[in-house]
Amino acid sequence: MRRLAWCKIVLATSLVWVLLDVFLLLYFSECNKCDDKKDRSLLPALRAVISRAQEGPGEMGKAVLIPKEDQEKMRDLFKINQFNLMASDMIAFNRTLPDVRLEGCKTKVYQDNLPDTSVVIVFHNEAWSTLLRTIHSVIIRSPKRLLTEIILVDDDSERDFLKKPLENYMKNLQVPVKIIRMEKRSGLIRARLRGAAASKGQVITFLDAHCECTVGWLEPLLARIKESRNAVVCPIIDVISDDTFEYMAGSDMTYGGFNWKLNFRWYPVPQREMDRRKGDRTISVRTPTMAGGLFSIDRDYFEEIGTYDAGMDIWGGENLEMSFRIWQCGGSLEIITCSHVGHVFRKATPYTFPGGTGHIINKNNRRLAEVWMDDFKDFFYIISPGTLTIAEIIYFELTFI
Repeated sequence: MRRLAWCKIVLATSLVWVLLDVFLLLYFSECNKCDDKKDRSLLPALRAVISRAQEGPGEMGKAVLIPKEDQEKMRDLFKINQFNLMASDMIAFNRTLPDVRLEGCKTKVYQDNLPDTSVVIVFHNEAWSTLLRTIHSVIIRSPKRLLTEIILVDDDSERDFLKKPLENYMKNLQVPVKIIRMEKRSGLIRARLRGAAASKGQVITFLDAHCECTVGWLEPLLARIKESRNAVVCPIIDVISDDTFEYMAGSDMTYGGFNWKLNFRWYPVPQREMDRRKGDRTISVRTPTMAGGLFSIDRDYFEEIGTYDAGMDIWGGENLEMSFRIWQCGGSLEIITCSHVGHVFRKATPYTFPGGTGHIINKNNRRLAEVWMDDFKDFFYIISPGTLTIAEIIYFELTFI
């Protein structure tokens, strides 16, 4: 019996030492990534241990499937934000994601003196879980030295949890978070301008409020801007399913374009662009237009080209307007294939537009055509019969109103 007791003691002691060794190994491997001595606490190691043990819903970007008995409630909740809110609420704010980068991207080394950035996120009645997951993904997957601040711009949200509870939550995060409240519903464009004006970083990074940043997302964006301050850069936009929140990698073989109705469209990267890159898929893709939700731009260059067109209303057309502005004002618009950010793509919008969605988008597109397209605007008016030009609208208002 005594021998058995001694064996138990030896085994227990050995197990303790093994666990201690693992803990120390994780601790020092995490501290190799620390930006300064202040980060050399036990917290990185504890986070590493916890994250490696996570097996919860949606971990590693896996789909969340709702049991049959809960699907009626799921459908009711879906209507609130036009995505599966039940599934989203089951997923951790700091869920793990797969590394979907090209192999050549994983070995790239970036300079230490990259410009820092302010991340601007506009939200209106956003779900708690998607907004918090966006913020946490920015913080945990961005080098601390490169992330100056996160600026949240509330475009007149009505939900109580986006008021004081959000402010209290932000106070406990490791990165400075500033919340700006718009006095009335102003729309994406004016809200982003408000956030940009309040930012301090050398680079402004715009993100939507239902995104998830992956490992290594930020460095390649900032590195390209350091190479050329006139380069406006977008990550590859990966798809987060609105039904299951499964994370699916986007393609580096598509880029942005538009049709003559001035709708944004994805098209295959043409052969001429493939030839320019000489077969290296880790080199950025020059794109005619961008989707508009996610991009980084040098602060000074943003101001030099006149920022956004503040005359556009709410949402719609601002992505093409900014794309045309960049290319016609000495810049370049590029997709950085080594940067991946996921985005929840919805089949319908949950938001209302003053005057109606169609009215707002048509007005913005007319403004875009008149300002930037010269004689090519005729294609827009031909393919959109019944659309009044800006001059016709002004004449009508002066004559009959």
